[in-house]
This record gives sequence, structure tokens and C-alpha cells, in this order.
Amino acid sequence: MFSRGRLVTMATVAVLVAGLGLTVRGLGAADDALASFDAASWVWSKGAGELARLNGVSARIDTRADVPQALRHQVQVSQSDRFVLLRDVNTGSIASMDLTDLQVFWSQQLEPGIGVSVALHGDDAFVVDAVQGKVQQVDPSTVQPVGEPLQFPPGISGGLFDGAGRLWVAVPSEGTVTAIEAGEAGASRLRTDPVAAPSHDLAVTALDKGVAVLDRTTNALVRVDDKGAGQPTTLPLNSPGELPPRSEDDMIAVTVPDERRVYTVTAGGVRDVTIPDSGGDLRPAVTYQGYLYVPENDGTVHVFDGTGRQQAPIDIDRPGGDLELEVRENRLFINAPGSSTARVVDDNHEVRTVDKYDDEVLGGDPPPVKAPPAPPKKEKPKKPQAAEPGAPRSVRAAAGNAEVRVSWQAAPDNGAAITKYVVAGAGRTFQVGADQRSLVVDQLINGQKYRFEVHAVNRKGDGPGRSSNEVMPTAEVPDAPGTPVAEARPDGTVAITWPAANGQGHEIVRYAVTAVTEGGTSPIGEATGTELSVAADQIEFGKSYAFTVVAINDIGAGSKASAVSNSVVPFAVPGAPENLAAATVAGQAGAVSVTWTAPADNGRPITKYVVKAGGKETEVTETATTLTGLGDGANVQVEVAAVNEAGPGAAATASARTVAAPTVTVTGVDPTYNTAKVTFSVNNGGGTTTCTLTVTGGGKGSTGSCSSLNASGLKPSTAYTFTVTAKNAAGSAAKGMAKTTDALYGTATCINGDSGDQKTYCDKDVDGRNGNEIFKVTRQDDDEQAGWVENGTKLKTYCKKTGEEVYAFVYNKNKKSKWWIQVDYKGKTYIPWAWLNLDGGDDLADLSTC
Repeated sequence: MFSRGRLVTMATVAVLVAGLGLTVRGLGAADDALASFDAASWVWSKGAGELARLNGVSARIDTRADVPQALRHQVQVSQSDRFVLLRDVNTGSIASMDLTDLQVFWSQQLEPGIGVSVALHGDDAFVVDAVQGKVQQVDPSTVQPVGEPLQFPPGISGGLFDGAGRLWVAVPSEGTVTAIEAGEAGASRLRTDPVAAPSHDLAVTALDKGVAVLDRTTNALVRVDDKGAGQPTTLPLNSPGELPPRSEDDMIAVTVPDERRVYTVTAGGVRDVTIPDSGGDLRPAVTYQGYLYVPENDGTVHVFDGTGRQQAPIDIDRPGGDLELEVRENRLFINAPGSSTARVVDDNHEVRTVDKYDDEVLGGDPPPVKAPPAPPKKEKPKKPQAAEPGAPRSVRAAAGNAEVRVSWQAAPDNGAAITKYVVAGAGRTFQVGADQRSLVVDQLINGQKYRFEVHAVNRKGDGPGRSSNEVMPTAEVPDAPGTPVAEARPDGTVAITWPAANGQGHEIVRYAVTAVTEGGTSPIGEATGTELSVAADQIEFGKSYAFTVVAINDIGAGSKASAVSNSVVPFAVPGAPENLAAATVAGQAGAVSVTWTAPADNGRPITKYVVKAGGKETEVTETATTLTGLGDGANVQVEVAAVNEAGPGAAATASARTVAAPTVTVTGVDPTYNTAKVTFSVNNGGGTTTCTLTVTGGGKGSTGSCSSLNASGLKPSTAYTFTVTAKNAAGSAAKGMAKTTDALYGTATCINGDSGDQKTYCDKDVDGRNGNEIFKVTRQDDDEQAGWVENGTKLKTYCKKTGEEVYAFVYNKNKKSKWWIQVDYKGKTYIPWAWLNLDGGDDLADLSTC
């Protein structure tokens, strides 16, 4: 039972779900109203493997859910007031949480990687496989399919709910956008509207009603709702623009990262804002309450008001990856999934910081997450001088029946992102999206020869063209190849195989393979046989790919594309751990501490780290460890390698020295008559060292500073040996130095009185008794008197001894004592302590007994 939770007090429910291992501790059924409270957002923390509900009013975490199997994974979170859906991007697992009771969960395994998403609105949910072009309605409480999936051409984009509860997807290959409605028997298409020419790149942002679609090839922005597409607005973009998942109806922000510029589109027109360079790369800007929030991947969020004036930025130190910005119920939530912090912005644009690992919340102690050391600030590499793009590679044409398929591989961008490709031929000119790189030109004449030229365009202008082979459309086209099968291999390559095509009387001379990703298609290679290995440098690890194949025969005629293959996520061994640091453990013998930050996982989750040092090997799952048993004063070389499904990656190296036993050098002893200051230097061997002073022959030493220590309780004119001992985890060392303390002096004191004979009593030595008389013995014996000294005479003392009691009366403050002090006067003689005031406070304890 959890004792914490002063923010909320309620029953605690714990449920374990197989797929994601989801354990929820939070709101009970009796707190249904609080569970569905609107001004809250569920946020992910990958370093803790934890989902937490951020209360937008209190700016505190009030409920936690542990997801241990998604620890350090990228997780997509889609939420409504009733449900939360999670998708583990690394594994493809999906989990559902019903917020009315937090007890009903279900999980299933889908395709991993970037390219599949979950969408949720109220009680309606979809799984969108953009690569395969499949949109499946699911029950949000079980994630089980509802009805048959809607099938689109592969490589769609979007998959976003608008505020009215309609799901929208864009089909770049067709230049269309489709509205989808959920139903009890399954999803149905409501309407499909053309928004661009086929093969243009499309970006989508959801609105309260409908969507806005940016044709990234022509820079035209158009709103689409249940009445169809409106009048497009062409923006003055010189580089590809990006849209956030959701926008305010009265302001749409188009971010151009390559130019560090954001264009806002309102009823009043188009305005642009230049974003200062803080060292990171821009991500899509989000509009909120008339303000513009522009995140960078370094943790900075630039803020601008409605007039374009810059406000104070929001900075999140060490964000651990991209920030997530979401507007929900009149709050802007900014989450850093890779760190322990988040921000809440209210409708007055006031920003509050949230500690996601705060212990004082329902759900118990947070996981013991060790923050790695802050990596050194990397200087952003200077961008190369931008120039017009180079010529596209591998421009190929394949004839069909009254059509030609033109395909090519990417042109060098020469420092400025490609915005589009231009295809010219057959008396026509076509614009093609930068992420499409293929075009079917129809309405051609069979038997007539055609050649096509392709060139790329970036913000610096048009690059050189490259021509295709000459082809002649014909009805003698081969059949499409069978459905290809793709396999991601541990070396980072992807192997694609397919059944041979029927040439229909002609020989098949080659096959052209096209890669399909979310929102794009691109030729990836050609083969003369029925298999192709795609090199690792042609694909992106962690991203979902599928493939289609076209057969080309001996007269240059090409088939229709095959069915799309299965999806795969390319992967390879992880990168080398970053910011590796090894350090001496000051309080532990034979130990070094090692910390690092996780490298790129390269498409598969990192399952462990192998740490080698001193001939030993250990495996850990965190990004920090302490190695022991390495000997004292040893120089240790440490290697750390990350391991995933593909095996261990390259190792990072660092070195450190274990604690060595200390050494001591005594540099001096500065005594007084009863104290001594001993100065020394210590080589602490890298360890936490304590230093102690001992005194041989009496007195009291001390413990403390390892540069000087003091002895007390010493006797004057006495020889002592002062020994300094330094000790750490690896051992101890001691050094000494002999020294005699200073002499203690006293002042012979006899001060005349105020009346009669008292006025001259102390003036000189007289027969009989007088002040300041010195004797050879400890009694006032005339035969043993050694002499007399004037008032104020300094005498060196040796020790003390008891004898005849002497009373100094008014001549020395009525001092009376049986103690006599041995002094240096005509040898070692004695003076009553009553007549001698010792330096330093007249303390008899400063003298030893004779």
C-alpha cells in the first residue's frame, strides 16, 4: 500500500499486461471524475520506462504507470478523456488503458519501427500502417480489429483525427486526402478530395474541422473539410516545409528547418518569423493561444507572440531527444521523453516546470534512474556552402502500354534540401515530390520512342538534368512479379526476393525495386535475377520499409508494380556509447566508476552493455556501473560496447586510475610553549583521505585537514615527536618529525601598595621577606636565597614544584600558593608562583611537575 499521494487520495490498482508489461498504479473506480479530468496529459519517460499523468492545473504528476518492457524505448502516446493507447516503436507492441477504472488492458504485437501509428479520439481508435497503406479501426479497450481494414496505396501519410472525430489520410501517389469515419461495423470512407498532382509530397495537420494539407512540391497550402478542398494559398517557401500534427483553426504554422523560418497562415495573410540559431535543428512549430512555439532538438523552445515578437525561450537541459508538444484542454504540454522533466504552459503563456520523477505522488517511489553526466556541449558543425543540387542518379525509363514509368535515385543536395524534381519529356513537364522519385507518364502512343530528363531543385535553384534511356510504349508488357518478401539482416542490409515475372513471350532482363516508406516511395536498386540486397547506406535504421518490384523485358517494356512486400525495419549493431567517462572511486579500493550516454540503437533496442576492464567483463543494462577488484593504484583501460539483436557494436574507451595508498611529507613543525602546528603535504592517491596527528611524549593530536594539523596540551621546552598518518581506502602512510617546544616565560611581579610601607615594599631587596625573592629550594630560607629581581623581570621557566605557601598580598592581587616555579636564574632556582605570572594566562597546567 502506498503512503504517498497527497495530491490525490484513492484506491490503488495494479495490473500486469503481458505485451508491454504494463503496471498501473493510480485512480480507482470511485475517482472516475478525477480520472477523466480534462486538463491533464499522459507523458512518457523512456529513461524510467514510465507513463505519468501530468495535471495541467497543478503542474504535478498525480499518477504513474510502469512499463518496464519499454524501458529506454521510443513510445507513441495517443490519448482521449477515456483511453490511453501506447505503441512501443522499437517492438511494435500496443497497449490500451481505460481511464474509467484503470483495470482493463490488452496488448498485441504489430509491425515495429517508424511508419505505423495509433490514433485515438473519444471512443474511436485506429491503427494506421502508412507503409502498407492499411487503416484498421480497433476497439480502444482491447485493440482488436473492428471490421475490415481500409486499403490505400502504400506510402500514405497523415492518420490524424480532427476535432470532429474524423480520421484523415493523404495519398501522395494519387494527390488526394480522404476522410474516414469510425462505425460499429468498421470504418468507412466519407469523402476523397484531390489536393495536389499525383506524386507530390504531402504533409497534413489536423484542425477543429478538417485538415490543412501542404503540397511540399508546389508549396500550396489548402484547407479541406466536409465541404471539400478550399482555395489553396501558395507560400513563398524555398525549402521543404513541415506541419505539426495539430493546428489551431485561425493560425497554421509551416516550419522550414533548412531556412530556420516559420510561416504563419491566418485569415489576414502570411507572415514569416526567423528563428535564432541556438545550436539545434528545428522541429515543426506549434500554435497555441495566438503564440508560436518552435522546438529544437537541443531542448530549446523559441516563443513568439502574435505579432512575431520574440518572447523568453523555454529551455530544457539535456532533453535526451526531440521534445513532444501537445495542446490539450487549453494547456500546452511540453514533454522531454528522454529526461525527467516536462513543462506546462497555461493560456496566459506562463510556464511551469514539472518533475516527472517527483516522489510525492501516487505510485510509490520512482525508479532509480541515474542521470548520466552532462555531455560536453557539442559545437554545431558549420553547414557547408549551399549550391544547386547535382544530377539525379540512375534515371531509368520502362515502357508500358501507352505509358512510361520514369524512376531515379536521389540527387546530391549540395547543402540545401531538395524541394522537388522536374521531369520533362513527351512534350510535357511534371513536378515530382522529393520523397517520391518515380512518375508514370500516361497518354502516350505505342510504337513511338520517348526519352525523359530529370533534374532536382533546391533553394539555390535548378540542378543539372540527366536523361533516361530511350523507350517505346507497347502492349507487350510482362506480368507483374509475385509478391516480394523482405528480410532485415543483422549487417544492416535488407534482402528482397520475389517470384519471377511471366514475360509473356519476352525475356525478363531486369527488375526495378522501389522502397515504400511513410509518405514516400523511392527506387532502391535493380537486379537481373529475383533477389536484391539493399546496402545499409541506402536505408534508415529504425524506419519501416516495404518494397514493390517491376519487371522489365528485352524490349524495354515494364510491368505494373507487384503487390507490396511485408514491412521490415532495417537494423545493425548499435553505435559506440557516447560521452564515456571513467573516474576513480575515491572511497573504494580497486574501483572505478563508468558512465556513458546511450548511442543510436540502429533499429533494434539495446538490450545490454558489455563493460571490460582489467581482464574482467561484466554486463549491465543501465548507462552507469562501478567496477571493482582492479587493484590499488592501477591504471585501468575501460571498454564499453552496446548490444542489440544484431550483436555488440563498436566499443568506446576511457581510462582511469584506482585509488593508491597515500604518501605523506612533513614539511615543518611550528611550536609554541604548549602547542605546535604541523604542516605537511599528502598525495592522496586519488582517494578520499583522512589525516591524523599523534604526539609521542604527551600532549594531544588532532584529525582533519590534510595540509596542517595542530597539537595541544604540550609542555614548554620539551622534546616531542609529531607523527602524521594519512589513510584512504587503499591503505595508510605515516611520517614524523621531532621538535622541542618553546620555553614558557613568566614575569616577576611585585607592585607597591597605596599606603605606608606598602609604597616602597617592592623597590629593592631588604633583610627579611620581600617580593620577587628567588631561592635554591622551595621555601623562603635566607641561607638558600639565590637573589632578587625587580618587578617586571622576565624569567624562563622549567617546571613546577610544591613547597612553602607564599602570600603575595596586595602586591600581586592577593595571590597565594604552595607552588614554586623552577626558573633560569643563576642556574635552576625557584621563585614562588605567588610572585611570578606565567605568560599565556598564568596557567600552572602549562608546566609539568619537576
